[in-house]
Amino acid sequence: MKKFFARVGKLFTDRKIWVRQIVVAGLAAATAWAVGDALVTQGGVVAAIVCSLSIRISLYKSVREGFGQIIGTAIGAGVALFAVYLFNFGFIAVGMTVLLCSVVARGLHLGDVASINVPVTALIVIGPGLSENTAFHRLMSTLIGAAIAIIFSYFSHAKTPAGRTVEQIRILGKKSAVLLAEMSEGVATGYRQDDAGAWLAGARLLVEEIPSLRSQSLEAKRYARWSPLAQVDEADALYLRGVAIEHIVVQVRTIARTLFDLAVDEGVTRQANRVIASALSTTSEAIRSKIELIENQHSESQTDTIAGELRLAGATLAENLISQAGHLAQEQLVRGIAIASNIERIADSLDESSPALMEVTTPDEPAAQKVLKISALNQSKRFLSRIWRGIRIFLRR
Repeated sequence: MKKFFARVGKLFTDRKIWVRQIVVAGLAAATAWAVGDALVTQGGVVAAIVCSLSIRISLYKSVREGFGQIIGTAIGAGVALFAVYLFNFGFIAVGMTVLLCSVVARGLHLGDVASINVPVTALIVIGPGLSENTAFHRLMSTLIGAAIAIIFSYFSHAKTPAGRTVEQIRILGKKSAVLLAEMSEGVATGYRQDDAGAWLAGARLLVEEIPSLRSQSLEAKRYARWSPLAQVDEADALYLRGVAIEHIVVQVRTIARTLFDLAVDEGVTRQANRVIASALSTTSEAIRSKIELIENQHSESQTDTIAGELRLAGATLAENLISQAGHLAQEQLVRGIAIASNIERIADSLDESSPALMEVTTPDEPAAQKVLKISALNQSKRFLSRIWRGIRIFLRR
């Protein structure tokens, strides 16, 4: 019996973050029910539903998605009441509500979150028993639920936005180091096309994690601008390190692709494979060491030492391959030198000295992840410019 309870308990202790999130979500929904019922007649159910839809794992995202929920509520309620006014409540009104909500959301360039919330909240508002008071009550309950979700989302994660950024950098960096170590071992012992394909697939999965890291880095940066609990300099440094890890992951994928191409061309000589494997092993250890320094608030001199040793390893790889040029095909030599170039770029990212990091503006989040794909200010400017253009055309006539 003790083993059974220990096993069950381990299922929850191994998933502390998930447990915290579902507990906070449950408390938020319960609070939304209580507040909604207290402030609005029979408003608890709607408030709890909206709260459950809106709550997310971080403060910034919940504020953003809560804002999207409010926009969606206002649009959805207006469209829903308009459809019911024209067609009365029924399947035609429901179909027209969903159709018009989708069109309006598209016209306002709302992101995925708000676009989904528009028809959902509209259907909640025009549910059975609709009347003028009921629609108003449901609208108020929706706003209450979104507000409570924003408040409770702050407690859904144990770490600060900066702490979560460091955690994602650590995870992505260590995964990259592990993959490079696997490639190093495989190249040293002799690898086949299937092995290289597995490495390339793993590298592609790492690249797919970059948008999440970028979003988290932006969250920490923006949170530091208005919160007295966070330091702007620390957030900016973490953002730069996030971009550096992004560049490292891209180089790791490029190395995996190069090894795959070499495998397709039946590889290179054993001696060349040995020096490539040694360079990859050094790169893996350099990334691992850098991540440990980030976790322990590293000093710049230690980072410079790691990057310098890695540059030396890349230069040594290039020299060894050039010395074997007589035994390598031209394409094989070029691809081997390309790996040395990738390693040098990784070194530049480790000490964050590359102009590609310092002098090039990193794009914002993908538009699909924003509440408003085009900012409200820009949309207003475009709308006003169109009105003014129409007025001028009319006056010229």
